[in-house]
Amino acid sequence: MSTAPRRALLICNAKARNGGLDLDEVRQILRDGGIEPVEPPPDADCCDVIRARAGEVDLVILGGGDGTMNCAAPALVETGLPLAILPLGTANDLARSLDLPLDPLAAARFIPTGQARPVDLGWVNGHYFFNVASVGFSAELAGELTAESKKTWGVLGYAVAAIRVLRRVRPFTVTIEHDGTVEKVTTIQVSVGNGRHYGGGMTVAESAAVDDGKLDFYSLEINHWWRLLALLPALRRGTHGRAADVRAFHAQEIKLTTRRPRPVNTDGELTTQTPAHFKVIPKILQVFAPEPVRGPAPLDLAALGSRLFPTSEAPRL
Repeated sequence: MSTAPRRALLICNAKARNGGLDLDEVRQILRDGGIEPVEPPPDADCCDVIRARAGEVDLVILGGGDGTMNCAAPALVETGLPLAILPLGTANDLARSLDLPLDPLAAARFIPTGQARPVDLGWVNGHYFFNVASVGFSAELAGELTAESKKTWGVLGYAVAAIRVLRRVRPFTVTIEHDGTVEKVTTIQVSVGNGRHYGGGMTVAESAAVDDGKLDFYSLEINHWWRLLALLPALRRGTHGRAADVRAFHAQEIKLTTRRPRPVNTDGELTTQTPAHFKVIPKILQVFAPEPVRGPAPLDLAALGSRLFPTSEAPRL
């Protein structure tokens, strides 16, 4: 007895860097895997379409970059529909964080047999974000980085825009509230991460994950712009929190206040401004992705000692 195909709302952002992809092969891959794509009219608002068609489909397939995913997040949360991703953007940082194939056709092949798993969302002043929200340098960079430059230069466009912004970046003062503490610092950027990757391959923290139920915060409290260049390798690896001039911590809720309102960049879009109230909303969304590969658990030296030396003479570890 044959099973009726699942129905998927297939929405692709034609303005994404690879938004001109011929979808015929994607459609065939989905149909061969038992998924019938349902496509809205071009240029329809993705949130409106998701809400309107929620009762007719089993999942939503979004083709685009991180901005597209961010834009659709409210409707996905409201409807409870699981999300599958066709990475068509410039950086595709959410796809990287989820260990998805970055080739759109390979990502399409994953969907029919893939499983939806729960992920967290970040929230700031009523706006959801998947990856990272920032105030300071990254927000200025988001304002500088045009859709045209991303389409032309790809990830290299981030570097070109960053060089332009770096020459005019100035430190600012921000008050940080978290876990009952209040700190006032001078910084060029504060970032609050929900996912792992952002900004075309940067890593918010080496242990960050999109389903760990926490926000990863860092503040770049550097004295000279060239120090940012020196930190770049660590920022890509996510090890910058070890540096003396980088403040880093984990929290579930953070508040940032600045003397004058400053824009907040959420996944590449300027969506709100300070004062900014951040929260993590655990496991609020289902996304088709491979099971995460977790690193080895930290070595419990006390437990190891009790096994090696079971008597009361066990040395202190």
